[in-house]
Amino acid sequence: MRKNLSIILLCCFGLVLIASATTATTDFKPVFNPKMKIEQTLHPIKIDGSLDDAGWRSASRTDMFVERYPGDMIEPDVKTEAYVTYDDDHLYVAFFCHDDPDAIRATMCQRDQFGSDDAVVLLIDTYGDASWAYEFFVNPYGVQKDRLWSSVGGEDAGFDLIWQSAAQITDSGYQVEIAVPFASMRFPNQDVQSWKIDFWRNRPRESFKQYSWAAYDRNEQCWVCQWGTVEGIANVQPGRGLEIMPALVASQHSGLADYRDPQSHFANHKGDGELSLGAKYSVSSDVTIEAALNPDFSQIEADAAQIDVNTTIALLFPERRPFFQEGSDIFRTLFNSFYTRTVYDPSLAVKLTARMDKTSIGFFSAIDENSPYMIPLDEASIVVNTGQSMVNVLRASHRVGDNSQVGLMVSDRRFEDDGSGTIFAIDGDIRLSRNYSIDGQFLMSHTQEANDPGATDGLQGYTLDNGSKTLVFDGESFYGGAFIARFKRDARHWNFALDYSQVDPTYRTQTGYDPWVNYRNLTLSSWYEIRPEKTIFQSVTPSAYVHAKWDYDGIRKANESGFNIDAQTRVAQTSFNIGFNRSDAVWSGVDFDHLWSANIGVYGRPSSMLGLSFNGRKGVGIARFDGAKGNETGLYASLNVKPIDRLTIEPTFNYLRSTDTKTGEELFSQYIARARVSLQANRELSLRLVLQYNDGRKTWNIDPLITYRISPFSVFYLGSTYDYREYDRFTSSGTPYGSQWDLNSRRFFMKLQYLFQT
Repeated sequence: MRKNLSIILLCCFGLVLIASATTATTDFKPVFNPKMKIEQTLHPIKIDGSLDDAGWRSASRTDMFVERYPGDMIEPDVKTEAYVTYDDDHLYVAFFCHDDPDAIRATMCQRDQFGSDDAVVLLIDTYGDASWAYEFFVNPYGVQKDRLWSSVGGEDAGFDLIWQSAAQITDSGYQVEIAVPFASMRFPNQDVQSWKIDFWRNRPRESFKQYSWAAYDRNEQCWVCQWGTVEGIANVQPGRGLEIMPALVASQHSGLADYRDPQSHFANHKGDGELSLGAKYSVSSDVTIEAALNPDFSQIEADAAQIDVNTTIALLFPERRPFFQEGSDIFRTLFNSFYTRTVYDPSLAVKLTARMDKTSIGFFSAIDENSPYMIPLDEASIVVNTGQSMVNVLRASHRVGDNSQVGLMVSDRRFEDDGSGTIFAIDGDIRLSRNYSIDGQFLMSHTQEANDPGATDGLQGYTLDNGSKTLVFDGESFYGGAFIARFKRDARHWNFALDYSQVDPTYRTQTGYDPWVNYRNLTLSSWYEIRPEKTIFQSVTPSAYVHAKWDYDGIRKANESGFNIDAQTRVAQTSFNIGFNRSDAVWSGVDFDHLWSANIGVYGRPSSMLGLSFNGRKGVGIARFDGAKGNETGLYASLNVKPIDRLTIEPTFNYLRSTDTKTGEELFSQYIARARVSLQANRELSLRLVLQYNDGRKTWNIDPLITYRISPFSVFYLGSTYDYREYDRFTSSGTPYGSQWDLNSRRFFMKLQYLFQT
């Protein structure tokens, strides 16, 4: 083992030496914080990908782009031009990207689903305070992708706006037109606007390159602060008015009366249909109210299965439901204090979001018909269904000083059986200098259990907080607390983060995701980034960390340390990482020492037709359900294959196995094989098929879907799900004689939704 570790360290040291080469500078002059004055166009602009409309003749133009990645503000390989103008209703932006048309990478797909294409990006911070911003992406086929960025939570991939885009590939590159309605955006209610804006161009070839209008100082941690400024937008009105979104949802379900017994009757239930109604009213540019009656909060595509064979806590899944998109950045905190998927089956939901000068406010309220209740423990979490509940969440934040902010959150969940869960939290993100910042959050919780022991059958006899509280619902009332603080350095080369967090044994939240309690964590991590100019390596980043964990009795629960090398190359967009960590831990009162893990990952995009990802792991870890030490082997592999520009095939394979270090007996094993096939006929019509096999649960899932999408919110879905399960077979005397696959459940569904705007 020591010999292998020495070889790895020697290789890493060699990479750093190679990467330390630098290049000479040129006479090219990057422009920091550029400015542009724009004027209103007097002629119409048609968004069709052609730039010959008369409205573009008076547009402001720039071709002063720099290579911001991987180069450090150097002159780009190719020329890019950006044009900006506006009328009473829209902001118009056009790009002309000079290039070899045969080398351009583009995918015809649904909006939001391209990832490795050529693309242009429009970034807008309408309030200019670097707290949140819009991101608009368009590929050479005109396909859209949008994001909402916030200083607390980063990018929200589920965010959607209604805007227009079109593109054309030409003999000398490709060109893009974008029209963003002022009614879709939020901005200050003043006569003349001054917005922070940047224009980017993504150009993936052997290396992924990114060009920008604004130059960036890598020693400045606030990247939004460094955007350019566009001035001159006058007498325009931000989003106001009423939006109505009715939807019809119909489904028919069939399944075994007892899913554990394939001999049970396979029942075909009656079809079921229901109407839902959503509405959004923009009181002003600052205040928006949304409401949904009998909302369909279901997801069209099921979550990808996760390896859970050695997991003792509830899994965390991303939020994809449209209702939570507006103002999603407002509710984000360091602790996931409002995990929206805890609102599982609402019959009525209301939300208010407001942005007033430097203050943001969000309020959410819903009646949830089936409420998940999470009981967090030291080493596990338990989820039970507690029926109907009323959920209320209030969040407010205020910008102070130089790109700093403070905030608070209050959430409350009242269950129909008189139980409740309430938290109060305050948080802050304070920028100390260009490179240093500190952020943190403090929370207090109050739990009032229902007096319903039957809802927690099987938990009798289990206690927490040294036996002073039981886990059953017996009407107990208790308080708890949680705290997190981070001190960070973010600079061009050397970076670090010092992180401390703690959660009391009696802390509990029913609107957030906090699956563990009774711990104190201290972590120090540091990394050094090198970006050479003329070697095979685009960047090399060695990193190291140390971590310690205690419980509230002062018992050391874990010691861990490790190092990692991340390297990006200039060949086929290939990157790789090599890592090693060692730890000692206590699990269920048993000491486990000399635990370790070594991993290697390789990722690449050799062409527009093929992308690949591989990660392998080997080590010694804890088999938590067996209380034993096991030799672990993990593997994850995926491909992204495009035989043609509108057909995408994405197979993935995820595997984990552990064998006892003493006996060699298998402790656990699970693999998940999944394939997603998408065919895009045009920008509106698509067909998708998901095939998934879960070895741990012995299930097959087959999910076909047809989608016709006019806009993010006007859409028609028609699909079905087929779930197969492997059952053991027995003779009449009860002797097993093999297994057989049977259809466990089947569902047909349809959804028609349309957005009306006034």
